[in-house]
Formats: sequence, structure tokens, C-alpha cells
Amino acid sequence: ARAVSPGRAAHSRPAPTRDRINNMSTTVSPSTPSQARRGRPGYDQATVLNIAVQAFTEFGYDATSMGMLAERLGISKSAIYHHVPSKVDILRLALDSALAPLEAVFDAAEASGGGAVDRLRHVLGGTLRVLFAHRLSVTLLLRLRGNSDVELAAMERRRGLDRRVAALVKQAQAEGSLRSDLEPGPTARFLFGTVNSLTEWYRPEGTFSEEEAEKTILALLFEGLLPRA
Repeated sequence: ARAVSPGRAAHSRPAPTRDRINNMSTTVSPSTPSQARRGRPGYDQATVLNIAVQAFTEFGYDATSMGMLAERLGISKSAIYHHVPSKVDILRLALDSALAPLEAVFDAAEASGGGAVDRLRHVLGGTLRVLFAHRLSVTLLLRLRGNSDVELAAMERRRGLDRRVAALVKQAQAEGSLRSDLEPGPTARFLFGTVNSLTEWYRPEGTFSEEEAEKTILALLFEGLLPRA
């Protein structure tokens, strides 16, 4: 096995699974003691990705070098390649850690049955929970500019989600559960834009809890600001 720190041999262990990557938290922490290497803290792939996402969102993908990531991790550049083949692969995995759970929300909503407006509420609530769980990865996704094939592919997957929301809006309008005088496409973008705005202003350490944020946003989107009769 390749060393994670100069002069230290790595303990062998199974390669991280895709689920571990998709479920990684936005809080960076060293590996557990059973994974750590003697002499220095050890790192698994999820931790490398977490620190990379932090750097990508702080400095931008293009401005973040492998040397910068190695310095933040406290390991050599060659040690990073023990976990990921290249910087572009880090970006691909990081974006997938946001997109895969977002796509799963839509699949679960479609499988749940019920009316279109109920599925739409399910999608928006699930999207909010993905944002809370993977805030930095979602932020990275929202800031893409299409400067590479990886970014373009991720942006197309994101547009696919927009189209699925627009389809739900259109179905709900046909069922009579949403007003029919609004265009589905712009309505979908507004709904997603409102949800995604949390990446810019929501702070986990604040007094506004995730549950309160979800309840407030869904109430505003589906019921508006005016008091109920």
C-alpha cells in the first residue's frame, strides 16, 4: 500500500464505497483510531473529499492545487493519489455527492404515489434536507461555470432536476392543485432558487434550526405570506 505520510506504511483496509462518499458530512474529522496510521493522523477518501470541497468552495476549483490540498491535509501530494487518481476525479466525486442524493429524492417522490402537489412538496422538503446534509457539496454544484466536461455533465444533471420539478408543477396545474396562470419552467426555477438560497445565508451554528428553516420555506412556497382565512 502507498504511504499516507512520508516514511509511514499504511495499514491495509477495504476501499471506501460509493455510499460512504455520498453520505459524507460537511464536517471534517480525522479517521477513527482503527483507521489511523501510527505517528500521524490517517485519512480516508471521504475526509480527502471533504477538505477538497471546502477548498473548492473557498478558492474555486481552478485556483485550488493538489499542493494546497496536501498542505491542508498535512500529507504529501503522492499520498492523496492513494485515495483519488486526480483533481478532476475529486471534483467528479464531490459533485456526485450532491447530485446523487438529490436525484434519489425525486425517485422516492415518484415512488410514493399521491397527487403531483404532494410529490412536489416531498421533493422540495427532501432537497432542503440534502442541502443541510451536504451544504458544501451543493454550494460547489451551484457555483459551477461549465469550465470542464465534468462541470458540464454535472450542470446537465442539475438541469434535469429543474425539468422534473417543472413537470410536477405542470401535473399539479392539470390536477387543479396549483394555479394554472404561471409557466411551469420559471416556476420550477423560482422554487429551486428559493431552496438553494440557503447555501448563501443559512448557518448551522445559528439559532434557526434546520426543521424551522424547512417548515418556514415550505409554508412560504405553498401558502404565501398572507394570513389564512
